[in-house]
Order: sequence, then C-alpha cells, then structure tokens
Amino acid sequence: MTHTVEDEQVYDVVVLGAGPVGENVVDRVRAAGLSAAIVESELIGGECSYWACMPSKALLRPGIARSDARALPGLREAVGGPLDAAAVLAHRNEVVGDWKDDGQLDWLDSIGVRVLRGHGRLAGPRRVEVVSPEGERHLLTARHAVAVCTGSRAVLPELPGLPGARPWTSREATSSQQVPERLVVVGGGVVGAEMATAWQALGSKVTMLVRGGGLLPRMEPFVGEHVAGALRERGADIRDATVTAVVRDGGTGPVTVVLEGGDHVEGDEVLFATGRAPRTEDLGLETVGLEPGSWLDVDDSLRVLGTDWLYAVGDVNHRALLTHQGKYQARVAGAAIAARARGEELPDPGSWGAYAATADHAAVPQVVFTDPEAAAVGLSLAEAERAGLRVRAVDLDLTQVAGAGLYAPGYRGHARMVVDLDREVVVGATFVGPGIGELLHSATVAVVGEVPIARLWHAVPSYPTLSEAWLRLLEAYRG
Repeated sequence: MTHTVEDEQVYDVVVLGAGPVGENVVDRVRAAGLSAAIVESELIGGECSYWACMPSKALLRPGIARSDARALPGLREAVGGPLDAAAVLAHRNEVVGDWKDDGQLDWLDSIGVRVLRGHGRLAGPRRVEVVSPEGERHLLTARHAVAVCTGSRAVLPELPGLPGARPWTSREATSSQQVPERLVVVGGGVVGAEMATAWQALGSKVTMLVRGGGLLPRMEPFVGEHVAGALRERGADIRDATVTAVVRDGGTGPVTVVLEGGDHVEGDEVLFATGRAPRTEDLGLETVGLEPGSWLDVDDSLRVLGTDWLYAVGDVNHRALLTHQGKYQARVAGAAIAARARGEELPDPGSWGAYAATADHAAVPQVVFTDPEAAAVGLSLAEAERAGLRVRAVDLDLTQVAGAGLYAPGYRGHARMVVDLDREVVVGATFVGPGIGELLHSATVAVVGEVPIARLWHAVPSYPTLSEAWLRLLEAYRG
C-alpha cells in the first residue's frame, strides 16, 4: 500500500541510480554549488562495487598471482598447492563490505546529497516520483536536470527450461559462497572469460560453450587465441556450440545444458554471460515521450536527444559499458549541467573539451583480467579499416622484450599497434600477456593525445621493463 504523499521537494539536480556513475554526477554538481538528490533501489555503490568490477577482481587476483609465481624458478615450488578457496571468498566478501553500503551512504551525506531509497520513476518533464520500500511516495522536481544513471542488467536468452534452472548471471558468478565442482559457462565475452578464469583457479572444472568458438570477439583475434589456449592448458573444455535448452529437475541438483545436434553438458552451475540490457524498463520514460526498456541516445554532453533537461549517463546510453567510461561521462555531464545552470552557452561540439565525452568514440580503454591479461584502447585493425582509415598494423611477439623474460621464463604475449598512415599517429593498441594491463594507459595517452610517431620516439621506455614493447613496435614500424 502506498502511504500519504510527502510535500513535493525541489532540487537543482535529481539523479536516478547511486552507482559509481550517479555518485560522480552528484559529486560534480554539488562541487559546483547545486543542490542534489539521488535515488537508489538497491545498494548505494551499484553494480561495480558489489557484483561486477570489485568482487570479480578479488576472485581473479589470487589465481593470477599464483600463476605468476609458478612461472618463476625458486618460487614455483612454494606455490604448488591449490588456492585456499574459503580464504579467497572471505576476502571477496570483505572487498564488497559484505554487501552493506553504510560507508557509501556516509560519503553522500558528507557532501550534502539527499538520498532516497526506493524505486524512482519519471513523472513528466523534470519530475520524479519515488516509492520507498515502506510504500511512502515522494515527489521531486529538478530545476535544471534529471540524470538517469541506472546502468544495465544481465540478459538471459529465451530457452526451454531456463527460468526454472536457477542459472547464474554475472551477479551470482561474483557473489557465490561455494565453488561449484563443475561450471558451465555460456558465452565467450569479458564476463564469460573472466569468470571461467576465476572459478577454474578456485577448483571448478570449467566447460565453455561459445558460438563460433572464439573468446573476446570484440578484441583483436590473437587475444582470444591466447586466452583460450591458456584456459585449455589448465583443463578447460572450450566448445563451439549453441545451447537449445537447459534442464534442472525441481530447480535443484545438477544442471544439463542441451546443445544443438543433441549433445549435452552437465554441470553443478551454469553461467549465462550473453549480453546486457538497459535498466530503463520501469523508469516512466513513456511520460516524457521515450520508449521504456530502450537505450537512451545522447549527445556528447550526455544530454538525451530532443530534451534540454534529461541526461543519460553510463551504461544506459550504450556508448561504452565500462565503469571507468561511465565515471568519465559523469564528470562531463556534471560539468555540462553546472555550466548550463549558470546560463552559459557551451562551445560547439568540436571544441567542447570538458563538456564533451569524446573518448567514447575512439579512445575507450579496457583491461580484461584473464590469465593472461588482455588490454586494448582505440580502434582494432578491422574497426579502423571499416572507418575508412588508411592504416597499418604493427605486430610484436612480446618475447622480443627483455622485460618479458625477466617477468617470467617462457613468457608468452603479443602486441599490436594500429597507425593512421596519413597522420602518422597511433589510433589503436592491443596487448595480451601476463602483467600487460599496466601498459594500457601509456597507449591511451598516445591515442587520446594523437601523439605523432616522430614524437613517440623520444618517449624512452625504462630498461628492462615490459614498456620496451613501445620501442620494439616503433622499430618495427620504421622497418
């Protein structure tokens, strides 16, 4: 039952969703002197803090550290046994604060943001209705802007038997308190590859079912080959397969995954890592002429097209479904909202600077924390060619870098630099190998800064580090 409506309250900015994106929006507008309220139906801190980035990396790190140690003479003998799964899971629980958000709430209180717990929906232009868990209804009006920062959710395919089979999505995969003896992973993207890596290291027998058989298909082809090869060496079964049904009698016991052609795979749990959808299905979008459940199209200041007050920041705009990109967008949106609230005219899109999320178009960095790690920024070779650029790919076997051999005997890895031949600047870079995630920001700076190849020659990498990959790539480019 809905209780009596409270008096309508007015704020400069109202934010729907208190994950990292929403938190950064209110932080920026509060720093600019605007009043703000934020609405959250679950935990403050959002998907990344409790069910994605943080718990997944807590699960992955011990296995990767053990793998690194096992590659080093004098150390491998000391780390020959299995991981202490209970200790890893306990540490993961500590990292996510046991799924309690008191600290996040205290921070929002400290910067003067009104927090409303409950389900928020648009109720017309600049208006938001919030229904609390107790049934109280609050009406909020935004003087300047409403920002939708509700993120995305895992998508489950429509398959016979799946609803009653209790499948894992990314949330269950990162929060499970037990290590399944057998884990079936459907999908070969980032979530599938990372969770296969984590649970295999913790003791699960992993079977991956991937259409086409290739992992991490949005990166350069050699990346998936390296990651799949390492998983197979550690015992994973990776199959080119299409799932047609899932069976779990009574929702308990083993799960049977039925494949096209009649074959089947059994497991104790099945993870479907098969895509994301925007969390916009019950946000009242229809009250402002938008389609419920849709991705929201925005301009580079993150303002929803056709409006002068509504912003969509983070996953909901489908630009780059990555926490760091969402936080970047939040900083841009907060600056744009504050500037417009002061009555300022923003510069033309080509020169917006702090008011434009230009990195979403051509300089998105991503690290995949598999073993080996994979990292990329900017355009792949195929993407650059589709964009009509005249480009050249320069490839490097990372065993040619002195730092790789010191990192670990038998080091295996690969790097690619994509160069725009007309401007002689790097437009993309991809790395795969142990420890290469820390190489990515240098590549990001080169891509974003459009640093000429002639200038990159004078950015001297320290010897003997993995960063010497840059020297070898430049030497290969010059021939």
